[in-house]
Amino acid sequence: MVNFLIDPNVSYFLLVLGLMLAVLALFSPGTGILEIGAVALLVLAGYGIINIPINLWALIVLVVGIFPFLLALRRSKQLVFLVLALAALVVGSVFLFRTPEGAPAVNPFLAGIVSLVAVLFLWFAGRKGIEAIMRTPDHSLERLIGQIGLAQSDVFQEGSVHVAGEVWSARSEAYIAKGSQVRIIGREGLVLIVEPLEKNVR
Repeated sequence: MVNFLIDPNVSYFLLVLGLMLAVLALFSPGTGILEIGAVALLVLAGYGIINIPINLWALIVLVVGIFPFLLALRRSKQLVFLVLALAALVVGSVFLFRTPEGAPAVNPFLAGIVSLVAVLFLWFAGRKGIEAIMRTPDHSLERLIGQIGLAQSDVFQEGSVHVAGEVWSARSEAYIAKGSQVRIIGREGLVLIVEPLEKNVR
């Protein structure tokens, strides 16, 4: 097992796969499975890094490449940062391991295939993730004001209404019977303020 991990090609593959999972985990947090997988792969790759001769400059390129990626998340319209991050990943990982003579230790064919797949994956995941972060919420409470909904329960100081395809907590200044139509006139935090659409109040 140890000999397997100190093969430059194996360590290279584990490193790139770990970085890809880490990026995916960044855009899909919650389960912890991706995070655990990324950490495990990077730890295994790290074992190779400390036992195989490496180019220090390539390791620096890999680490520095994290910063343009973070900038790409903050400035979605400037995809040049994403391009720089991908370039740093490819160059840093391909040239990270070296032979005792100083030549690249990773098989060129493997490096080409893995780099191509990694770039395509990270470009797609990065752009989709950035778009998701910057997207305006589909169900903004402000957009609900003025819409017509249906009381799911009796509404007065508290209750619930169905509007825009979802059920929301609501309150009203006047009693509204269950099943009545309501109009959204305001909000308090996540609670909608409603009024009866018809004069069915007490």
